[in-house]
Amino acid sequence: MDPVIPELEMNIRRRRRRRLFKHSKIPVRLLIPNFVTLFGLCAGLTSIRMSIEERWELALAAIVLAALLDGLDGRVARLLKASSRFGAELDSLADFVNFGVAPAVLVFTWGFGHVAESGQTVSDLISVGWICVLVFALTSALRLARFNVALDEDKPKWQSNYFLGIPTPAAAIVLLLPFYYDQVVGFEDLKNNRLVLNAVMVYTLLIAALMVSAIPTYSGKLLGERIGSEWVLPIFVAAVGLFACLVTYPYGTLALASIFYLAMIPMSWWRFRSQQKSSAEDAGADRTSSHEDAAPDTKPDAARASSSDNRVVDLRRDDS
Repeated sequence: MDPVIPELEMNIRRRRRRRLFKHSKIPVRLLIPNFVTLFGLCAGLTSIRMSIEERWELALAAIVLAALLDGLDGRVARLLKASSRFGAELDSLADFVNFGVAPAVLVFTWGFGHVAESGQTVSDLISVGWICVLVFALTSALRLARFNVALDEDKPKWQSNYFLGIPTPAAAIVLLLPFYYDQVVGFEDLKNNRLVLNAVMVYTLLIAALMVSAIPTYSGKLLGERIGSEWVLPIFVAAVGLFACLVTYPYGTLALASIFYLAMIPMSWWRFRSQQKSSAEDAGADRTSSHEDAAPDTKPDAARASSSDNRVVDLRRDDS
């Protein structure tokens, strides 16, 4: 039997016996981040309904709204000092629905909902398409489970600026890149082409693989800690401009943002490796300096020990 299994079972029992809240009366501020998470979950479920009704524009708007609320609830919890284990578990479940199930349903209904009307052989094509979106949803669940486990690991502070693989909100937005292209350019005739649908399926599997991969991606968690005073006004202008572009040209803005994010992944990997290498070199230099500082103290002790051993041997020889 694996010796690790009893220890894992003991930890699971200990966590199950632990209370969600330490006190019988909960401050109201602890509920505010959970309300934000629930609003995001409502948006994700609404997106699923809109996809089934083939109202894909509203389905996309609901996913984007859920992504904005997902980025807001954690910051609200840290600002109000209202973080809790209940909120963390609720956030993971909401992320699975909002960014795992909802975009998968949108891609399937948009890409494969009207294949039967094109007169092609559709049974195998729809089945393979469903398998691809199913894999995407499952990998999002695996990605969230790995993220929750990694929270207990001790790691340097600079590694908090990176995710392991693509996070689920970013994967949901990037997955819909073919949909953005369809809305901007329009390729209804091409969408009925089997080659284009195969490309959509391969792209879906690629995003799913990036979610569970070990490729480091930039998170920007440490970006909001401190900023220079000269960057305050440019950041405000950029945020307002981005919001205006998102409202006026939503599909083009999301398409450019998705392409930019995918192009940034190799740069994130290169930056992570360079920081990892420099951190290892700094750790090696610290160990070398500590050994050098301890060396003068150890040498006299060793010399005294060897000299005392020689004197004891000489005395024994004289007595004999």
